Amino acid sequence: MRYSMLSLLICLTVVGGCVQQPPIVDTKGVDPIRYETDLRECSEYADQVQAQSQVAGRAAGGAAVGGILGAIFGNSQSVAQGAGAGAVVGGAKGTDRVYRQKEQVVRRCLGHRGYRVLN
Repeated sequence: MRYSMLSLLICLTVVGGCVQQPPIVDTKGVDPIRYETDLRECSEYADQVQAQSQVAGRAAGGAAVGGILGAIFGNSQSVAQGAGAGAVVGGAKGTDRVYRQKEQVVRRCLGHRGYRVLN
């Protein structure tokens, strides 16, 4: 199980290190200084998305499912391996979900401020 938890931490560190890409905005007629201010403020709103609880919840759910599958199809070692693999997959899915939510918050925020968000 120690190996599984190490794998989870490595996976979450790698996935968590992803850089959030700013949205593509039609800049015709847009004041670049105002846009940078608005983008920074919208990004601050996006930082309010509760990342830790979502990632932890998905990892725990994945661990439970993986452990159950390991118990059904194997022995005690399979339970630990299944739980570890499930936690890694669940944690990665939770991290992906958080990034998508943050990007959506930034896009909506900019849209409500009058920008034409293209993506």
